[in-house]
Amino acid sequence: MMTNHKHIICAICAICCLYGCADWDDHYENTGVEGSSVTLWQQLNANPQLSDFCQVLERTKVFRMHKKTPVSYADLLNSGQSFTVVAPLNGTFNRDSLLSLTETNQGDSVVEKFFVFNHLSRTLKSVTPDVNTMLLLNSKYVQIGPDGIEGVRVVQPNTPAKNGVLHITEAPLPYLYNIYETLCNNASVSQIGNKLRMYEEDYFDADHSVSNGIVEGVPVYVDSVVIERNRILQRIGYIDAEDSTYLMVVPTNAGWQKAWEEASKHFVYDQSVLKRDSIQQYWTNRALLDDAIFNMTDQKSPTDSLISVQYRRTTPEYDVFYRPFDNGGILANTWHEKCSNGDLYIAQEWPFTPESTYFKEIWSEAENTYLITTEKDCTYNIRRQAADSISKGGYLHVVPRTATANWELTYRVNNTLSGNYDVCAVILPKSVDNPTNPNLKPCKFRATISYVDSLGNPQTFNCGNVQFKTDPERVDTVMLAENFNFPACNFDQNDIKVTVKIQCSILARETSSYAREMYLDCIYLRPRTTKSEEQ
Repeated sequence: MMTNHKHIICAICAICCLYGCADWDDHYENTGVEGSSVTLWQQLNANPQLSDFCQVLERTKVFRMHKKTPVSYADLLNSGQSFTVVAPLNGTFNRDSLLSLTETNQGDSVVEKFFVFNHLSRTLKSVTPDVNTMLLLNSKYVQIGPDGIEGVRVVQPNTPAKNGVLHITEAPLPYLYNIYETLCNNASVSQIGNKLRMYEEDYFDADHSVSNGIVEGVPVYVDSVVIERNRILQRIGYIDAEDSTYLMVVPTNAGWQKAWEEASKHFVYDQSVLKRDSIQQYWTNRALLDDAIFNMTDQKSPTDSLISVQYRRTTPEYDVFYRPFDNGGILANTWHEKCSNGDLYIAQEWPFTPESTYFKEIWSEAENTYLITTEKDCTYNIRRQAADSISKGGYLHVVPRTATANWELTYRVNNTLSGNYDVCAVILPKSVDNPTNPNLKPCKFRATISYVDSLGNPQTFNCGNVQFKTDPERVDTVMLAENFNFPACNFDQNDIKVTVKIQCSILARETSSYAREMYLDCIYLRPRTTKSEEQ
């Protein structure tokens, strides 16, 4: 279970310094109810109706950096640090089961996270006629008011202690999984949770650790704060955070496995790429999850359209899903799981298509001259013009250096996947620059695709030795290679492994029939799938 709340982690660090570091008690100084002379633990221990809860607190030890400490939660509640405690009556929970779990380190950690943390808060909250929220140690928010705490009746509210306040309830507070916890614990989607858990890590937070100066140039800390975090959630959406509201749609285990096997075929890196298997696994997971998470604060009308978290990083044509609940929508034929930080929708199959998510069209815009890797015998000018027929509103006017020069331009193509594409060049008509241009002669050129094979060896394809001729009177999408296979993925790589070279190929005697200048709009790769081939 991940958390991003640093103050809670600091509290745990403080526990381990209870008896040896007064600074921590100062940090969490006693702000209990005035007039009370006993601690929260003394209040609990004096009530025979709370003996089951007290036994669990005595046996549950505090974990710090995944290690059990000798400090119990009874010790903590008997210290000078302040808390609100919600204590359930005897017989309302399985005491023996919880005590049995505390016999092992793993079980003790489970009891701490899912039971003890669910009944303690660092903020002092009283039961009042006004409904309020209370942040528990597990980062979950519960409602507290005259009708109870999170729907559980309070039989004795607002018992004062010198280090906090005690509320006695007729039952334990319910523990509602957040979306991340549901993925990890719900058997029907646990394969997704297992994939996500691979990216959990501990991060040392120097800013919130207690410093003891520098010794021989190395910072020394009295106590260290380590934050549990998940690297992949930082990219796809903080579905473990309790202070946000998300919607997520996922397939069942069987649907996930089917989609994962298909997606993984498109992220096969060549053998020269270090940690290629790990990279393949990471990007396959991202491919299936990047568009599956929606921050509800970003949604204007969820029944009309859903904008994925990725919308802020990419382009809306791929990250907006319309009429999600209608037949064929991404939330059609799903069942709903309510979570503490939003809603999880589960479908039998992965509800997206590769073309709308990871297997996207690739555009190397000609006017982006930083994509040019080689050039020969030409000059060029970037032109801007707003028109529906011009990709991204720009193009490159290519002019030969001499009247008979057969120029060359080579463009890098980024983020190709392992799979099949139609490789095209989009050429604009001569009239784009001058509507009255009398020179309507076509241009003739060859093309070469450079790529690497599965071993990482450079390969070239000369596009069938075809001499392509442009149409000078219309926007011309020239098919350079149909259904061309790239055996290795080059997604998110810095090395230039895929390029397309355009080479003018007009003989001197053909000058009267052809023109060497070109208005190049873009190099365009259109993904080919089994579905698109059937169509």
